[in-house]
Amino acid sequence: MSKSLRIVFLGTPDFAVESLEALHRSDHEVVGVVTMPDKPAGRGHKLKASPVKQFALDNEIPVLQPKNLKDEDFIKDLKALSADLQVVVAFRMLPEVVWNMPSMGTINVHASLLPQYRGAAPINWAVMNGEKYSGVTTFLLKHEIDTGNILLQKEVAITPEDNAGSLHDKLMKAGAKLLIETVDRYVDGNLQPTPQSDVKIDGEPRKAPKIFKPDCQIDWSQDAETIHNKIRGLSPYPTAWTKISGIGDREKTLKLYQSEPADGHKKLDPGVVLTENDQFIVGTGTIPIIIKELQMEGKKRMRANDFLRGLHDKEYLKLN
Repeated sequence: MSKSLRIVFLGTPDFAVESLEALHRSDHEVVGVVTMPDKPAGRGHKLKASPVKQFALDNEIPVLQPKNLKDEDFIKDLKALSADLQVVVAFRMLPEVVWNMPSMGTINVHASLLPQYRGAAPINWAVMNGEKYSGVTTFLLKHEIDTGNILLQKEVAITPEDNAGSLHDKLMKAGAKLLIETVDRYVDGNLQPTPQSDVKIDGEPRKAPKIFKPDCQIDWSQDAETIHNKIRGLSPYPTAWTKISGIGDREKTLKLYQSEPADGHKKLDPGVVLTENDQFIVGTGTIPIIIKELQMEGKKRMRANDFLRGLHDKEYLKLN
């Protein structure tokens, strides 16, 4: 590597910390971090620093926390850091005045194989759609979100045992490693950016829009594979949910964290619950599925068999 770069890092959640730490350990200098303002958290609503900010403070890296990314004072402070390059991992959409500031531009790390799964929730959607692999992409930012020219990509397998949480961790580590390779090769001038339109895929690219609570509700008339993939694709966050009746005098909300298709089991009507051998079996549009881990509103997360042992009357359970 011929040159050590001055880099400003922009990110907020845990996913971004792995990449920030890798840059901090590299031969490059992280001269500043841009992250979200502190947010109230916990019962006391005390302000809590983002994981990226906490890492920066622990390692004496200057931190900027603008509410408005076009604020004149923030732009002035950002320019004063004199970065050669900016790196973005899991952050907000940037205005051009920010991403176009460094002489070498801004590199983004995205948790999918672009142009597939552009958007805010690529990890969740890849699992929910039953993909067998995902990956990470480094690319150069431009106006339209997640559409910039690709620098490098790394494929990562999705196993049947994976959920959104385990895939998150795989892609987090792969992304950090790919980022360092990208920056080192980019500074030496031996990377040729590739337009996303030149990447061959089957059909139209799948999208990964932000997920809201209504999107997480289970429709028990769907097939078992779709429901199972939705549960694992939303686990542990933001979590699939359903309504359960037959406990007390009102419907309650039930979060679902783990399931498996009940291959070979007799068909049940959608949402009908069968409890046998301490198993929580639910009918779908095809074969039933077995709920393995759940959380009733107001209760702690637990194994489904422990939940069933605590119920006196299981005969009228129904999921809606």
